[in-house]
Amino acid sequence: MARSAFAAISLAGALGVLTLLPPTPGDRMVEVFGDLATAGRVALIVPGADVTRATFDGGRRKAYSTPGGAARALIAQVRALDPAARPAVVAWLGYDSPRAISLAAATDAVAEEGAGELRRAVARVRAITSAPVTLLCHSYGSVVCAKALPGLPLAEVAVFGSPGLGVGRAGDLGTRARLWAGRGENDWMRFVPPVRIGHLGFGADPARPSFGARVFAAGAAGHSDYFQPGGESLRNLALITLGRASEVSAP
Repeated sequence: MARSAFAAISLAGALGVLTLLPPTPGDRMVEVFGDLATAGRVALIVPGADVTRATFDGGRRKAYSTPGGAARALIAQVRALDPAARPAVVAWLGYDSPRAISLAAATDAVAEEGAGELRRAVARVRAITSAPVTLLCHSYGSVVCAKALPGLPLAEVAVFGSPGLGVGRAGDLGTRARLWAGRGENDWMRFVPPVRIGHLGFGADPARPSFGARVFAAGAAGHSDYFQPGGESLRNLALITLGRASEVSAP
């Protein structure tokens, strides 16, 4: 990520949507929706596997399944729930998203490198705003989030469609943030064994109550449907972003 990327991020309010592209080769990019400097609540979306520049904000049949489309859907839902809210959403692809069908997607090597970048991104956001920050982590992105969590100044963390977080229970993540987990009824991730053998796999299912996260309802969502407008999952993710924990529905 470019050193100047987040120095420019506070211009997002004036420019509407600010796209920040790193000068290095690859598919890393960041898109900011809203004004971080005046935001009352901030969400940072961390996508999973198979995300490239071409599919970061378009290129898919389901617009809301891209990081940019998810950010738009989330802001619209937050505003529908609270017209006075001042949300800002960062769609963040600051790591090398692995291909879904690859050895990299079954190990945490990519997530280890991505976690350092995510920690730096959160620090840059916190340098601009004192608003509560929520991480929303999809699929392999939840592995990146888990590795970045210790000590991060976050209010809420939600993982969904997660293959596991690399730990056996929520208490091992080293965070004081409120942790949420969800899985849609039609998400194929439910067929992935919650095991870790050597360097393969990510261990316990965070959406099981025994893990220790607060489990939120994701309705009939498939793996790419967590930000689908009108869906129970999107509503709950918006409530989590707003810090309205008592209103979040359970499965």
